[in-house]
Amino acid sequence: MFETFGIFGIVTVVFILGVIFNAFRILKEYERAVVFNLGRFYKVKGPGLILIIPVIQKMVKVDLRVNVLDVPTQDVISRDNVSVKVNAVIYFRIVDPKKAIIEVAQPYEATSQLAQTTLRSVLGKHDLDEMLSERDKLNSDIQTILDPHTDAWGIKIANVEIKHIDLNESMIRAIAAQAEAERSRRAKVIHAEGEEQASERLVAAAEKLSSQPQAIQLRYLQTLTEVASEQSSTIIFPLPMDLIEPLLAKSKRNPPG
Repeated sequence: MFETFGIFGIVTVVFILGVIFNAFRILKEYERAVVFNLGRFYKVKGPGLILIIPVIQKMVKVDLRVNVLDVPTQDVISRDNVSVKVNAVIYFRIVDPKKAIIEVAQPYEATSQLAQTTLRSVLGKHDLDEMLSERDKLNSDIQTILDPHTDAWGIKIANVEIKHIDLNESMIRAIAAQAEAERSRRAKVIHAEGEEQASERLVAAAEKLSSQPQAIQLRYLQTLTEVASEQSSTIIFPLPMDLIEPLLAKSKRNPPG
């Protein structure tokens, strides 16, 4: 009898020690415990050493670190009817453990599904050129739409980044042709602006030369020097207009015959 009681006592002591040991939990700095007392929300505990009453209390552990969610590739039709494939990545964290456990069954899955629908909705309102050149604005728009919805779940969207926008081959060729045409247009505009500036400088130079006859003579002598330095058997001497004008004027005053 005493032997049976001794075994029973040992088992009882071991059971009590196991219950006591199981009642104490240690949570890391980035962890919180949502505690339920007989099925009702009691409080949020942690970090550090906490006490959970066995049988009566249950706890759900919540991670408060930033999570990275990869949004699967979505088929999007832009406002100018171009079909593209877009994927993104979302950085978010749980800021209210109580809401994250009570208000939504699967917070990560719910955030993923909401991000997919929001991505298609936002990008569908923009042209292809805007998708390619204004990613920062699109990222901000997506985050602005996600935040109010996830706030009810105790989740804060830290950042949204569009990773890839994939186009089919025909669209890639069309964009390349458009870019080439744009570069050609800019080259022509730059050339025309250069011609305009050069003509303005030539007009200004001609006005200065015409106001100083000696400058014209010096320019004439310089031209002769340049022509003489050429390796040519034929030399054409330019005749200044100031030498011809008196002859022309005299011929007009005394016409022949």
